[in-house]
Amino acid sequence: MKWISGVAGGLLLALVLVSVLRTLVVPRGLYSSLVTRWWRSLRFVLRMAAPGGSYDAHDRAQTWLAPLMLVGMLTSWLGGALLGFGLLLHSLSTLSWTNSVREAGSSLFTLGFASGDRLHLSVVDFVAAATGPVVIALQIAYLPTLYGAYNRREVEVTLLQSRAGEPAWGPEILARQWLVDTETALPELYRGWERLAAEIGESHSTYPILLSFRSPQPYRSWIVGLVAVMDAAAMQLALTPRGAPPQARLMLRAGFTALRDIARVLRVPFETDPSPDAPIQLSFLEFDAAVAMVEAAGFPTERTAEQAWPHFHGWRVNYEAIAYELCRRVDAVPALWTGPRDFATSPIAPRRPKDRRPGAEGRPELPPSAG
Repeated sequence: MKWISGVAGGLLLALVLVSVLRTLVVPRGLYSSLVTRWWRSLRFVLRMAAPGGSYDAHDRAQTWLAPLMLVGMLTSWLGGALLGFGLLLHSLSTLSWTNSVREAGSSLFTLGFASGDRLHLSVVDFVAAATGPVVIALQIAYLPTLYGAYNRREVEVTLLQSRAGEPAWGPEILARQWLVDTETALPELYRGWERLAAEIGESHSTYPILLSFRSPQPYRSWIVGLVAVMDAAAMQLALTPRGAPPQARLMLRAGFTALRDIARVLRVPFETDPSPDAPIQLSFLEFDAAVAMVEAAGFPTERTAEQAWPHFHGWRVNYEAIAYELCRRVDAVPALWTGPRDFATSPIAPRRPKDRRPGAEGRPELPPSAG
């Protein structure tokens, strides 16, 4: 039965090699079953660490998800390689199973305490000795790439806080700009998030583990921020088609393209060309309340809420379903207009600082409640 051990060992090593290449080397978004399995398992365990807790408890627990996934991936690769080389050595020699694994471990981790002078086994030992350092080196080189993309993402998410509040919300972006007379900065905001959306689409589809890296602050989230900017752009285009900057349209296109790139890697089903009349979860009543809020903040409108709704609906149908699914999967802060979560929670409205400028009496202080 030695040949069975050899075949099993060869197949296991091939699976480890393919997993390493798909996850760390190939510069294209490829589905990784290892990453998905670790994500599901660890997310379930961490959710059990905050049963029935508030969002803050879930956020503290899920902070450990990405680091544990990195450790789990490395452990899986090295463990699989150890078992695979052990099976190969066992099939090619008279060594017992225990001694085969011992020699494989000696070679894999380059300790050399169990090597022998058997030429046909030395070939396997040499390959094993190269495998361990290569896998570890790839993982080490992988971390700067991840954290570089993470830092670039979080800089923009942090900058959005002063424009959209915490947690971010699209209508709040528009209201704040008109409340503090910074509406001319919106084209720059859309331009910056168009570029960020393109980068997120590339980096988060190539390295899906980035989806699980949470923001340093519990009420910030890259996916919530992206949805907020897209909603602000769609709302401005719907309400003021002549006055909206062209960057809003470009940002929306880049945003839902990025979300679709990520959805393909995660195997999230979506409609590639949805009808503008396809149903969405956001209701007209929620949209109407948001329009009233931004109008109270001084936002000029060219259309009524009823007239603007079909246009806003036509934009949002392109990204709402994917955005809601990603918000659910990453356990993002339950902001307004971001869909349900897997834990009991209510939508959280952004917190707006008190306007203390002279003559600011009577200006709206808070956005409408989620109810």
